[in-house]
Amino acid sequence: MFESMPLWLQAGFWGLLGGSSLVIGAALAYLVRLPARVTAGIMAFGCGILISAVAYELVEEGFRQGGIWPVIGGALAGSAAYTLANWLVSRRGGRHRKRSGEQQKAVSGGGMAIAIGSLLDGIPESVVLGVGLLGGGGVSLPMLAAVFLSNFPEGLSSAAGMRRAGRGRGYVLGLWGGIALLSGLAALLGAALLGDAPPALTATVNAIAAGALLTMIADTMIPEAVEGERGGTGLLVVAGLLVAFALSQQGG
Repeated sequence: MFESMPLWLQAGFWGLLGGSSLVIGAALAYLVRLPARVTAGIMAFGCGILISAVAYELVEEGFRQGGIWPVIGGALAGSAAYTLANWLVSRRGGRHRKRSGEQQKAVSGGGMAIAIGSLLDGIPESVVLGVGLLGGGGVSLPMLAAVFLSNFPEGLSSAAGMRRAGRGRGYVLGLWGGIALLSGLAALLGAALLGDAPPALTATVNAIAAGALLTMIADTMIPEAVEGERGGTGLLVVAGLLVAFALSQQGG
C-alpha cells in the first residue's frame, strides 16, 4: 500500500500518525481524571523515550552521514533557535503549556501562545519523521514510537491543565487536532524539500532537530515530570530510554 504512494505523502501520513497521540491524550484528559502523579509519570517516561530517539536516531545517524561538525553546529543552532522561540512564546503566555495543574490559570488569554508553543515543540520531531524516509528504508519504528509516545503525555498533561483553567472540550480538542494536522504537514515538507539533499545537509537538519528536542525536553517536559512525580522521575526516564533503545535494536 505505502510503496505506491509518493514519498512525501508517506511522510505526511507518518507525521500525522505521530501527532495524533496529542489528540488521544487530550481526549483522555476529558474522559478520565488522572491523578497529577500519573500524568507526570507518563511525561517522565516520554522524556526517556525521546532522549533515546534523539541520541540514537538523530545524533548518531547524523554523525555517520556528515561527520562531527554538522552535528555540533546543527545541534547548537537548533538549541539556540528553540530557546529564543520558547522565550518569546513564554512571554506571550505559553510558558506553562505542558503543565497539568493550576499554572495555566495564571495567564489570561494565553491560548494562542499555548497553541504556538505546542506547535513549536512538535515541528522538529515531525520534520525528522519525514527526512528519515529519504534513506529508502521506510519509516523508523523507534523514532515513530518516540514521537507518538512522547506526544501522548504532552496532550494529556496540557489538556488537563487547560481543563482546570476553564477551557472547553471543543477548544482543546480542536487545538490539538490542528497541531496534529500541522505535524503531518511538517513531515511532508521535510521529505519534499530535502529529497535530493546531500548527506551533510540531511545530517545538519537532523542535528538541528536534535538540539531543539533536547532543549524542549529540559525546558518544558522535565519540569512538569519532576514537579508532579515527586521522586520517581529519574527511574521512569531511564525506563523510557531503555524501551526506546530496545526498539532501536530491534529495528536495526
